[in-house]
Amino acid sequence: MKFVIAIEPGDATHAFGVVVPDLPGCFSAGDTLDEAIDSAKDAIDFHCRIVIEDGGAIPLARPLAEHQADPDFAGWIWAVVEVPVERYFGPAEKINITLPRLLLAKIDDYVRARGETRSGFLAEAARAAMR
Repeated sequence: MKFVIAIEPGDATHAFGVVVPDLPGCFSAGDTLDEAIDSAKDAIDFHCRIVIEDGGAIPLARPLAEHQADPDFAGWIWAVVEVPVERYFGPAEKINITLPRLLLAKIDDYVRARGETRSGFLAEAARAAMR
């Protein structure tokens, strides 16, 4: 899954702070920008594993522009990271579904343009519909 992260700039005496706005309570830091991003990925992975093990759900991601409009994050650096938290959802199961050819073609065009997969898109659409 992809997650938006907000990075508070660091300096010679302060680490880069990282917040994951879509995951309340998920934060990290790093002495360099690269370390901060790597640390954020670890924090996201741990946070999501605990939430799922406790029977919770991963919140839907809000658009980056919505986060950027938040005055609390003025001057912060933005990034999007991919963390494979889907492994905590249990083993994948193959299913057979029927969709109209035109709809399937639109889904395939959409995911191809974003470097995603059909299965990932349909799984995320299902999660969104059930929230």
